[in-house]
Amino acid sequence: MAALARVSRQALSSVAPSSQATFLHRALATEAARAITPSSDRVKWDYRGQRKIIPLGQWLPKIAVDAFVAPNVVLAGQVTVNDGASVWPGSVLRGDLNKITVGFCSNVQERCVLHAAWSSPTGLPADTSIERFVTIGAYSLLRSCTVEPECIIGQHSILMEGSLVETHSILEAGSVVPPGRRIPTGELWAGNPARFVRTLTHEETLEIPKLAVAINDLSKEYFQEYLPYSTVYLEVEKFKKSLGISI
Repeated sequence: MAALARVSRQALSSVAPSSQATFLHRALATEAARAITPSSDRVKWDYRGQRKIIPLGQWLPKIAVDAFVAPNVVLAGQVTVNDGASVWPGSVLRGDLNKITVGFCSNVQERCVLHAAWSSPTGLPADTSIERFVTIGAYSLLRSCTVEPECIIGQHSILMEGSLVETHSILEAGSVVPPGRRIPTGELWAGNPARFVRTLTHEETLEIPKLAVAINDLSKEYFQEYLPYSTVYLEVEKFKKSLGISI
C-alpha cells in the first residue's frame, strides 16, 4: 500500500488537475491487477475445452445416454445422436439450418463435417439423415443427404445436397456424390464424380453391420475413460495426489 501511495503522489504531481482523477483511476487499477495472485484452484488453460453442446434458439442437441461423443466434438442446433452411436474427435455437426440425425449404432469418425441446408434443389429432404449401422469414414463431408441402413462411406468422401445412398451400399474413399445422385442398393461406387464399380457380394453386405458393431464396441472403451463433462476431474486429480498416485 505504501508503494501504491508513493506512485499515486508522483503521478498526480506531474499531471494537470483536470486529468488527475482519470490518471489516479488507471494507476489504482494497474497496481491492483499486479497485486492479484491466481488461485491454486483456478482451472488451467489445458482444461478449458471448447463447448461441445451449442443450443441455437429453441433447438438443443440431443445425445442418447449410451452414445459416445468425444470431448472436442461440436454439436449445434437440431442434432440427434441416437442409442449406440458414436461421434469421434474433431467432428462438427451443424444443425443450424435443418436437422441432423445419427442413427442407432452408426459412427461418424474423426474430423467429419455434417451440415444441412434450408432446402434441397432436387426437392428431396434437406435434412441430413444417417440411419442405423452406418460407418462414416474420417474427413468426410455430408450436406443435406440421406444414408440408409448398413452402408459404408469411405474416408474423405463428399455427399452433396439431395444425394441418397441406399441400403447395403459402399462408397469408396475420396468419392464425390453430386447433388441428387442416387447410389442403388447393394452396389460399390467410387470416383469424382462417383460411378458404379460393381455389385457387392452377399458376404460383403454381411460385413457392413459387423464393422459398425465393432466400432461401437471400441467406443465403449473410450466412453468409460472419460469422466462426466464437468470439472469433477480436478477433484479426482487432487485426490490422487493426496494418495501419492501419479497422474
